[in-house]
Formats: sequence, structure tokens, C-alpha cells
Amino acid sequence: MDDTIFALSSGAPPAAIGIIRISGSQSGAALAALAGKLPPARSPRVRTLRDRTGTVLDTTLVLWFPGPQTATGEDLAEIHCHGGRAVIAAISRSLADMDGLRAAEPGEFTRRAFANGRMDLAEAEGLADLLAAETELQRQGALLSAGGSLSERIEEWRSRILGLAAAVEAVIDFADEDDVAGLPPGLTDETEDLVAEIRRVAGRPEAERLRDGVRVILAGPPNAGKSSLFNALLADDAAIVTPEAGTTRDVLERSVGIAGVPFVLVDTAGMRKEGAGVIEEMGIQRARRAVESGQIVLWLGDPVEAPDGSIIVASKSDLGSADEGPGDVKVSSVTGQGMDLLVDMIVERGRAALPPVDRIALNRRQKECALAAADDLAQLDISGDLLIGAERLRSARRALDRLVGRDSTEEMLDALFGRFCIGK
Repeated sequence: MDDTIFALSSGAPPAAIGIIRISGSQSGAALAALAGKLPPARSPRVRTLRDRTGTVLDTTLVLWFPGPQTATGEDLAEIHCHGGRAVIAAISRSLADMDGLRAAEPGEFTRRAFANGRMDLAEAEGLADLLAAETELQRQGALLSAGGSLSERIEEWRSRILGLAAAVEAVIDFADEDDVAGLPPGLTDETEDLVAEIRRVAGRPEAERLRDGVRVILAGPPNAGKSSLFNALLADDAAIVTPEAGTTRDVLERSVGIAGVPFVLVDTAGMRKEGAGVIEEMGIQRARRAVESGQIVLWLGDPVEAPDGSIIVASKSDLGSADEGPGDVKVSSVTGQGMDLLVDMIVERGRAALPPVDRIALNRRQKECALAAADDLAQLDISGDLLIGAERLRSARRALDRLVGRDSTEEMLDALFGRFCIGK
């Protein structure tokens, strides 16, 4: 990371203002070359920028942040210019012409912040989710991780493990000396409490469910009104609707936010036991797999055949066919009858399927690390060989280190920071 990088960090032009960020050892020299001289540290100044030929580029607000107390941990500069495409392009060309400067890659500013200790891996993952947030619940959930709440909890767990390890190591190293007593009497209880706490947090719904959305599967026999209901929930004609049975041959997915809750609505092929062609049968098999993977199933068919836990939807109530039929809710995609009630039921179940946004939630990678730490702690036997016990504690600590990125592979980091936009 010897190069100095730059990128547009604000929204795509045209816009009222464009913010160009520069990070690295040459950022001060680059800003001075354009603005004539550096402004006082952390004090904005109006400067007229000129390229190497003296041509005026723009009148801007510039800021200079000497490292390491910056967002990236390096020297950093910002140029707040007019947000037109030509202005931003001209300033970017001038920066690219300077020795030692290059355009940033996606997520490179955040990766440098991670590498320089300005944030850990859990915070970086939270920031990635925050940037991708499209609903209010996604925003609230991502803020906890991005703001450091998860990292603080992990550091607390790690400190408690270090305390346990210190007690065990002291007995191992100095048990033959008079000033060192045996193991604390409450050590076993403390270990069990920590294991229970870690497993309780890891047992919450995974953070990916909040990021990816709760999957709502519309399933049932052919011509039950699944595609019509799918379109009504989306307020869009995403699925083709005809009187012919078996029109839907594949799984159709659409993301939608309802009452701030992220959902993925899934329209499936009509399920029937006989009479389906080869292609339709493939669609039916995919429908069955979708039902198995869904958090909410809307079943439009015979309640006897409904998967466990389904919401039984009696559709086509405008035709009178659902008036006397069993079901949790009777709806009409044509008249809108029962739609508000169905949406309320979906939202209620959706919120229950998501991790609580006011408490930390782990993603799959983090959960794996946390449970590995809990398993090591659960196997701690202070009545047995303390050398083995000490190794269990070291292994638990290493698992938490992996969670916050103290031991991360380049492949994993590439995958994470590749999710970021250029300029972040």
C-alpha cells in the first residue's frame, strides 16, 4: 500500500457537490500542487485549483488531514468541488498525471483503514451492510456492527478469556511458589456463563437474513392465483398471469421492502402430482426446494397439503370460491379484499424471522468463529491436565481473533472489500 490513491467519494455526477478523496503519503503534496499550498490541518479553506500548466480547474473547498488520526490511518486530503462531470474528470486527470498517484480500487479506502487499525473486520462487514442497506431495519441493524457495538462485545469476551487464561497459566507456572494460590473457586461458573452468553448471541437469526431479506414463498397447485398475488404484493406485473394451468414454469424472485422489512417474494410453479411435462416438472422440483428454504410460506391450496407453519391463503375471494373455504386469510388480488390483513401477517412474521435490530447479530462467518470459541471453552476441564486447559483457552481466543480480523486470509478480505464501491 505504498501508492497514494484517489477517487470520487460522493455520489455519481452530476450533483451539486463532488468530494474527491486522496489517501497516502503523497496526498499532501498532491493537494499542494493543485491548490498552491496546504491549508491548516483539519481546517477547510477555499482554494482555486490549477493543473500543472496553470489552467484553472475549479474553485473548491479543500481539507488536509495528516495521519495517522484519519479515516484511513494515512495522510488524507479532500477536495469539495462542483459536482459536474467535466469538473470531476478534470481534477481526476490532474491527480492521475502526478507521480505516485493512482485511482483507487473498490473498497480500497476502507481496506486501508482496516490494515492500519482504524477499524476491525466486524466493523468493516457492518459498514458494507450499511452501504447496501435499502430498508430502515437493514440500516438500524448494520449501524450496530459498523459503529463498533459488536466489536466491543467481542473484546469483552476476549478479555474474560484472557482473565481465565491468566489464572490457569499462573497455576501452571508458579504452583510450587507460596505466593500463588490454586485456581479461583468461581472459574468454572465464570466459564459456563461465558459459554452460555456466546451461544445465546450466536443463536439469534443470522445477520445475512436482514441483509438478504426474508424469503416469502408463494406455493400451491396450478391456477391457484399465486402469480396474481405475487404481482399484487409487488404492485407490479412481474409474473405472467393466464387462465392456463402451469403458466409459471420456474422460480421468480423479486426483492421488496414492506413496512421497512426487507423481503424476497418468490413465485413458484404450481405443484401437481401428475399431468406435468418435463419442463414443468423441473419447475415443480424447484418449487419444492424453494418451499424448504423459505422463512414464510403462503400456501394457496388445500390446507391438508400445506407445509407446516404456512399461512393458508384462500385466494380469488372475488369469485366467491374462497368465501366458505378454510384459510388464515381470504384475499382477492383483483379487488384487494384481505390484502391489508395478509400484508400485516407477512410483516409480523418477517420481523420475527429477523435478528433484533437493537441487539448485535452475527453473520455466518462470525457465528462460526463464536461457536468455535464457545466449544473450546465448554471443553475446558480444570480438574484435568491444565496444559490442555490452557491450550483450549488459547484456541478460544484465536477464534475470537479471527472474528474481528486479527487473523484473516487475503481471499476473505478480497471478497469483503470487493463489495464496496470505489471511493469508500
